[in-house]
This record gives sequence, C-alpha cells and structure tokens, in this order.
Amino acid sequence: MRPRRSVLYLPGANERALKKAEALAADALVLDLEDAVAPDAKEAARRRVCETVAAAPYGRREVAVRVNGIDTQWHDADVRAVAEVGPDAVVVPKMGSAEDVRRVEDALAEAGAPDHTSVWAMIETPAAVLRAEEIANASSTLTVLVMGTNDLAKELRAESVPGRAPLLTSLSLCLLAARAAGKSILDGVYNDVRDTAGFEAECVQARQLGFDGKSLIHPGQLEPCNRVFAPSEAEVEHARRVVAAFEEAVAQGRGVITVDGRMVENLHVEQARRVLALAEAVRDRPERD
Repeated sequence: MRPRRSVLYLPGANERALKKAEALAADALVLDLEDAVAPDAKEAARRRVCETVAAAPYGRREVAVRVNGIDTQWHDADVRAVAEVGPDAVVVPKMGSAEDVRRVEDALAEAGAPDHTSVWAMIETPAAVLRAEEIANASSTLTVLVMGTNDLAKELRAESVPGRAPLLTSLSLCLLAARAAGKSILDGVYNDVRDTAGFEAECVQARQLGFDGKSLIHPGQLEPCNRVFAPSEAEVEHARRVVAAFEEAVAQGRGVITVDGRMVENLHVEQARRVLALAEAVRDRPERD
C-alpha cells in the first residue's frame, strides 16, 4: 500500500521551493507547471521540473508532475518532456472524459514514458463530475482522481462555506466512481493557510467521507493532514483485536465472533486488515527521507 495522505503542490518555477521539499514530510509531491507558473515562465519551469525529476532528490516520496491542460498551447510539449524523465505520475487538469484520459495515455506512450508513470485525472468541472465513472474506468494507467475543488466551486457558482455543503454531492459522486473503479481519490486544497482549525476540520470531513488523502498548497498543512489520514493508535489496536479474534475463531471452527461487545463479520475483518496495512505503510515512511 502506498500512502497518499498528504500531496503537496510545488511551484515548478520556484527552485527554492523544489529544494526545500527534500526535507518535507509529504507522502507525495506534485511539481506544478500549471496554475503556479506564469505564462512567460512555462518553458523555464518545464526544464527545471524535468531536471529535478531526473535528479531524483525526494527519496521514497511519490513524485508527480502537473502538466498544463489539454486545451492549452503548452500541454503537448509538457507531456513529451515529462515522459522522458518518467515521474511516478502525470497530473492532468480539467479532464472531462474517457477520451481525454486515453489521449494523454497515448501521448505518454508515444513519447516513451516508462510503465511506472501513471495518470492522475483532476476533476474540476460539473461535466467531469457527471462523467467521473467513465473517467475512472477509462484506463488502467489512470490510478488517482484528484478533486479540483476551487475550479469546481467556481463552475458551480457555489459559495465557500464551512462544511462544504455545496460541494458534497460532487465529492460523493467522484468518491463513488473512484471506489467502483478501484482507484484512489484525493480531496482538493484548502485555501486559507492561516486557518489551521478549519483546515483540520476539512481533513477530518474528507477522511470520514472516504478520501485517501488531501492535496495541499503549504508545508504548514502537512502535519495535521498526515495525522488525520493515518490510523490512530486506538484504531490500530482495535484492528489487531479484530484480526486476532477472527483468526482464533477460524482455528476453532467458530462462525460468529464478537469484539468489544460487537459482532464481527468478514467485512469488518477486511476493514481491520486495511487499517493495519495503512498503519504499516505509514510507519515505514520516515518523517523525512
């Protein structure tokens, strides 16, 4: 299991930020060629990001590159350049259909991208939300859906309010699509980097909904995000008791077991084993590589 609790965007044009990320406790890094880069800096940022990926300075962290959108003048050159250096993933904004996914997949293959380079599709429009199942099932190369909540809220003309009621339908539809297709899914960014309480509350909400992690815009958001999306000690201990009780029952030929006064079924055992696998994966990741 590869944890994706915290996925931090880094501006591709900012050499200092790319260097600083070597010491940050993010599960994954997205080197950004899109929103964080001004038009006149696109080509320089592309060169810098590709050089960084090729140098592999980030240890065991998952490294992705966000290219410019399919409908932009920079997209094709971004994909060709990124394919040559082979990051773990290519993040593509404003994916709107299965055809978009296959177009990116074909372009990466044509440019010689290695097999380990997957596609992450950003869901940022009402049309994409309504086609989320189609997008998620478009290709085995696509492994992650990423919610682009800022653009989505703009397209919906939704207000930004605590609890995100205007976005919950979209978030849930995309979560359903990801799980039905067996893909991971990341929540969108939280814009107010000074509002630590609001950010943590949104992390808790995302985890309760079922998201694997959250995309971030500031290193100060890493600690609460990693903590919230990791199993707590109490959850790990309960999971161990569930698995142990189940294995004992199987050995004794018993079909019904209880843990802490509650009946345990196979689905609870599967959930417990997933908690333990995630806890082990998180434990294996040092705070800094």
